[in-house]
Amino acid sequence: MGDVKLHPSWLEPLRSEFDDPYMQALRSFLVAEKAAGKHIFPKSSNWFRALDLTPLENVRVVILGQDPYHGENQAHGLCFSVQPGVRTPPSLVNIYKELESDLGIPPARHGFLEHWAEQGVLLLNAVLTVQMGMAASHQGRGWERFTDAVIRLINARPEPVVFMLWGSYAQKKAAFVDSVDKGGRHLVLKAVHPSPLSAYGGFFGCGHFSKANAFLKAHGQKPIDWRLPDLS
Repeated sequence: MGDVKLHPSWLEPLRSEFDDPYMQALRSFLVAEKAAGKHIFPKSSNWFRALDLTPLENVRVVILGQDPYHGENQAHGLCFSVQPGVRTPPSLVNIYKELESDLGIPPARHGFLEHWAEQGVLLLNAVLTVQMGMAASHQGRGWERFTDAVIRLINARPEPVVFMLWGSYAQKKAAFVDSVDKGGRHLVLKAVHPSPLSAYGGFFGCGHFSKANAFLKAHGQKPIDWRLPDLS
């Protein structure tokens, strides 16, 4: 898949996916799009950035997004996160509001979430590329099957993980997760999407950040430090 970087903990168990015809077809599609002069976000070295920053054995929390941001200089491979110097998007503003309400953490002055990823928060989009200015333009090309395989790997691990599923898309995508409420081992937290269109319908007040940390501590794991360091 081009000049990608992928941590060995993911590359080995996912090797069969990369060898599968659907991934070859996806690669051909992306090569053709680039050859046609279309701008694709994020840059190819960041397509697998979420997996590279959060090795499989380090995953403690999974947050699922849908598509990368399609504006200039926004996407860098982590769902909900934007590159330094870019205005914090509305959904992330609402995530920060809930974080402050839940844990008393003041909103960060930026939208760069790599500090979370480095602690074991997998910030995974269902689709890993997009054409500039065209939301959902790469849906149905194969990425969804690949990211389903990623979620299955996490689900199969013996260590308990917290899944934060915001919105119906994320909830449907991870519906097969072996959740505690079904007698399984993973904590599945559900709420509406933090988008301004829906956040007041149940995202605000969901308490997912404190619930995640309480679950991790109860299972002998280190809680997530949700505070984001200043970039200056």
